[in-house]
Parts: sequence; C-alpha cells; structure tokens
Amino acid sequence: MADPEPWWRKAVIYQILVRSFQDTDGDGWGDLPGIVSRLDYLQWLGVNGIWLTPIYPSPMRDGGYDIEDFDGVHPAFGTLDDFARLVDEVHKRGMRLIVDWVPNHTSSQHPWFIAACSSRDNPYRTWYLWSDPAQDGGPPNNWLSVFGGSAWVLHEPTGQYYYHAFLPEQPDLYWGNPRVRQAMFANLELWLGRGVDGFRIDAIDMLVEDTLLTSNPPNKDFDPETDAPDRAVLHKHTRDRPEVHGHAAAFRRTVEAVGSAVLIGELYIPPERLVAYYGSPELPELHLPLNLELLWLDWKADEVMQAIDRYIDLVPDHGWPAWSLGNHDRNRLASRTGDNVRCAAMLLLTLRGTPTLYYGDEIGMVDVEIPTEQQDDPQGKLHPDRNRDVARTPMQWSSEPGAGFTTGNPWLPIPAELDGRTVASQSDDPRSILSLYRRLLETRRHLPALHFGGQSRIERSEPFIGYVRHYDGERVLVLLNLSDAGHDFDFSAHGESGRVILSTYLDREDENVPGSAHVRAHEGLLIELTGG
Repeated sequence: MADPEPWWRKAVIYQILVRSFQDTDGDGWGDLPGIVSRLDYLQWLGVNGIWLTPIYPSPMRDGGYDIEDFDGVHPAFGTLDDFARLVDEVHKRGMRLIVDWVPNHTSSQHPWFIAACSSRDNPYRTWYLWSDPAQDGGPPNNWLSVFGGSAWVLHEPTGQYYYHAFLPEQPDLYWGNPRVRQAMFANLELWLGRGVDGFRIDAIDMLVEDTLLTSNPPNKDFDPETDAPDRAVLHKHTRDRPEVHGHAAAFRRTVEAVGSAVLIGELYIPPERLVAYYGSPELPELHLPLNLELLWLDWKADEVMQAIDRYIDLVPDHGWPAWSLGNHDRNRLASRTGDNVRCAAMLLLTLRGTPTLYYGDEIGMVDVEIPTEQQDDPQGKLHPDRNRDVARTPMQWSSEPGAGFTTGNPWLPIPAELDGRTVASQSDDPRSILSLYRRLLETRRHLPALHFGGQSRIERSEPFIGYVRHYDGERVLVLLNLSDAGHDFDFSAHGESGRVILSTYLDREDENVPGSAHVRAHEGLLIELTGG
C-alpha cells in the first residue's frame, strides 16, 4: 500500500556544504565523489534527505551562489557523470537528493550578462534590471545590497546602472521578462530529468523589484552598531513583492507536472509573511517555506517557545512546518547554544514539521577562527564581525591530518585541536552527541507522534521549553531545561504517569516518572505519557 504522506513530511534533511564535506582528489575542496563515499555514514546516521549547496560552474565570489552556468557542474566538484552516480547511489539507499537553485541572479561571468553588457540593444539586455543614472549622475534610487552599499553599479561603456541585491558580481535577473522565466523553468525541468528530488530556492522573496524603481523608506529603528548594513532601509520595493507569489505557484506547477519533487524556500522574513508562501489549496506555492527565525533568537525558553507557538498557529491547514537551527549563513549551533546544544538537537528533531540539519552539527562542531589571509566570505571581508566562514569549515571525520576531509591543503582551516568533535571519536561512544542525534533520528522514525503527529501546548515557564506530540492515542511529552540547575516538572495534568523514552544524556531510558519528572541542568527528556 502506498504511503499517503508525501516523503518530505517525514524526512529529516541534511544540508551539505559541498566544498567542505569530503575531498577525494587532494585539492582541498570537497567534491561529489566525496559525498558518494560518505553516503553510508548518512544512512547510518538516519537522515533521508540530502541538500547540496550550489554545485554549478562559478567564479566562487560568493560560495558558488554566483553561477555562470545553471546547467553544469563545477569542475572542482566533479562531472555530470559524477552527479548521475550520486543520484543513483542516494536513491539506492532510499534517500532523496535536493539541490540549491538560485533564480534571483547570475554571475557577472554568465554568458547572458556578458551579452547584456555588450550594448543597450543586445537582446539579453532586458534579462537584467538596468536604469539610467539619477539627475546628479548617481544611482537611480537608494536600494542597498545585502552586503552593504548601493545595490547599483554603473556600467561605464553603456552609461547605465545595473542592479545587484548581493555582490556587484551577482547581477539580478529581471523576472518580468518572459524569456528569463522560460529559461529558468527549462533549467528546473533539466535537473528534474537528472533525477533530483527537490530544490532549495535561494532568496526567493527577492525575485521581483518595483518597476518604477521607487526608493525604499528609511528604517527608523536601524542600529548601525548591531544591524546588518542593508537594514538601514525597509525593503518594501525590493523584497517580498506580491508578484513573487505568482512565480512560486509556477514553480510548483512545474515540479508537480514531473513528479513528487519538493520546493523549499529560503525566506528571511517574519512568520506572518512567510506562511503566505504556502499559497492556497487552490493555488499552492512552496511545499516548505523554511522558518529561519530560531537561528537568530537568544537561547531563552520563553522567547523560543513564544516563537514556536506563534509559527505553529500561523501555518495553514494545508501547510506543513519547516525548521532549521543551523546553516551556512549563521554561526555554528554549538557556539550559539553552549551547554544547551543537546537540548537544541532534541528541539529540532521533535518539533512538528520537517527539520533541516546542518552538516557537522551532529558532532557539535563549533565556529573556527579564520586568519585574514584565508578568509573567503565576501560578507566577512567587508564586515569582519559578520564572517560566515567560521561555520563553513571542513567536516571533521577523524583526528588524522586533514581531519579525514582531505590529504591536501583544506580551503578553510581545520582546528588544531578537535577536542573529540569527530565522527570517528564519537561513533562508538554511546553517550556522545553523535549518538544522541542518531537515537533521536531513530526514535523519530519509529514514533508516528514525532514524525507526523500533532503538537499541543502545555503549561510551562522558564527555564522549560515543553510541548506534547500526539498521534492516534500516542502522546510524547518533550521537556527541555535550559538552565544550569535541575528542576522538577509536574505533568500530572497531562498524564498520570510517564516513561522516559530518551534523555539528552542517554542514561535514563525506560525510567518511570509518575506525574512529575526531575530534569537535570541542560537536559532534555522525551516522556511517553499514559493515563490522564
């Protein structure tokens, strides 16, 4: 009998930064054959979806998000044959493969943009957003780049400015041009034909800009000491425009005409606006608009719990939540949460919805200091306190030279002291954080309440995060103590007794806890509830 649930509803997705996962040819860059060589590990860990950061040919000015050929594979990562083998090996193991898709912009080295720069009359000129200078000869408006400064660059040979939401080397495509849409939809179909199971759509809310080029209003709450530089304005005319939803619905129609591929959207917008990207039952858009709010909150129980409850309430009946606690744009989870890193793992893998796990978080990898001469991140070069390289360093497989990642010189440094944060040192340790992730993934697979059940609120207060997952009479209480002291939690209102399924310390399985549980400092518990 076919499973009525879409595969992605029960999936746990594992994000791989391709350049940092496994190098097989000694050049210091991870590659596609390297991922193939580690698929057995991912299967052993228990994830069933793999998301790859961009693998396309690129000058690599922004980690591969500056693409010069949407159809190919960067030679440092391998070949199209290597990709075909990866797809085949992923599917042999019952897993799914998701690729990063970047429809907002190209590299300035893309043939389309090179042609667009050749003259104002070139047919590719209208594939990008161009404008005459303002009366004073400067940029046409106050739009700002994500990395700071004007989002306009003057192309002196043709006397016009072009728009770039990110680096000057990443000119934005103009989605008002039907030829752009036709080319990008053809590219979606190409990768679907190559066997991919989904797309993580980069910067989807930035696809459309105001065609009148209206200046954005100033942000009266902007704090230059703490805020990213582009927050000096409110991006009313450059992000989350109503027209984006029509494109998202078209993406959905394209993938559903082929099969069951999933669409995941990168959206750094408030949940109230994020949930609009589910579309409606009549006109669906993204399957999983990714909620990234928890990456930025302080790790305080009340703040985190309020954000969770608000988001769960906002997700429409036809939608499905999607969570992330770590990615390539944010400091490492272990560095942000400290002693609560195990509670963070239990939170991510027990919330209702589809979680995304960032490579290396399962072994507690932390931020790595990057010497100036080795920095790669363009944001970090412009703003040292916002360097994303610290969370992009190579996977720590073992304590041997190169951390088992490479026999060459790694593209980013590996810590001199790994402090046990390697797969090899943790695989056989029944109390390691890797063992915790593996147990959480196993428990999630076996309990329907955890992988597609409902989620109910409970009475709770600092320092606890708490909720009940439930399905067909099965009820699991999730309790996370974020403080540095032990506390008792009375759950008698929800069940006469309980049995510990799992502790984040991996030492209390099957313990009976009638009506109340003592939760140790920085401990999380899964408790099967009975009675009540």
